[in-house]
Amino acid sequence: MPSVNKASLREEFASLKTQFEQVCAAGQVSAEVRTLFEALLVLFELLMAVFMEKTTTKTSRNSGVPPSQTDQDADPPNGSRSGSRAKGHDPSHNRSPNTRTIETVTTLPVKQCEHCAADLSQTPSQSHERRTRIDIVFEKTVDHLDAEIKDCPHCGQRTKAPFPASFAGPVQYGLGLRAYVINLLVAQMVSLQRVVQLLNTFIERVVSQATLLGYVMHLHVALARWEQEAIAALLKLPAIHVDETSIKVDRTNHWIHVYAGGQITLKFLHPKRGREAIEAINIIPRYGGITIHP
Repeated sequence: MPSVNKASLREEFASLKTQFEQVCAAGQVSAEVRTLFEALLVLFELLMAVFMEKTTTKTSRNSGVPPSQTDQDADPPNGSRSGSRAKGHDPSHNRSPNTRTIETVTTLPVKQCEHCAADLSQTPSQSHERRTRIDIVFEKTVDHLDAEIKDCPHCGQRTKAPFPASFAGPVQYGLGLRAYVINLLVAQMVSLQRVVQLLNTFIERVVSQATLLGYVMHLHVALARWEQEAIAALLKLPAIHVDETSIKVDRTNHWIHVYAGGQITLKFLHPKRGREAIEAINIIPRYGGITIHP
């Protein structure tokens, strides 16, 4: 039986994965078949890694050994040559290639003079005042509202079309962008500076860290009422689940206290674990049902 050429096997496997990705991109594979085939590819890749481990030359690209402890790769992954002191790739200031911008301009007409109520629908506009809203809904959207400004030929006074309440200033950011920022900061725990850089990549504008923190504070205020309603609903349940788990805050051990029942789950952060935290959160002292602690 002829021996297997391991290098050719890896090349064939890489070619197979590429072909499969092309077929999936063309929509010729159902979701079930794609899931099964991807699992088989992962399994086959794992088997190759296990059975070829002893004979495959290790480099910084196919092992966990750092580059300083391996022989120099024939083709460095970052394209640098011997003697180069570059550290990683140069930062790119270009927008992500898979984003697009949809920009609209809507004109708000001046129909009558706000001072004497004269009809201005046929009066030419002298100028416009623009306010802009920038949002992210899986793509960058830029909505411009141009409010007409007209001079009344009857009384000589100037009238500007009123902007809607959602356009409070010259530039504002939409709810989609705000939700995305909150997800990055709160759910994904991305640093403020990185979120600023990411937004700059998407919308080509630098949003200040104070503005981002303001979005989190607005959510905090908006959720205050919901939290009280959720606590009231928990107190009415016949049984609730309670637990706590540790977490580091500024390198100091804190505790996340969890209260759950039905479709409601509440989490509270406190520096203590026991009675002091229970009394501060004030759910268990008011609860008359059964508490379940794992």
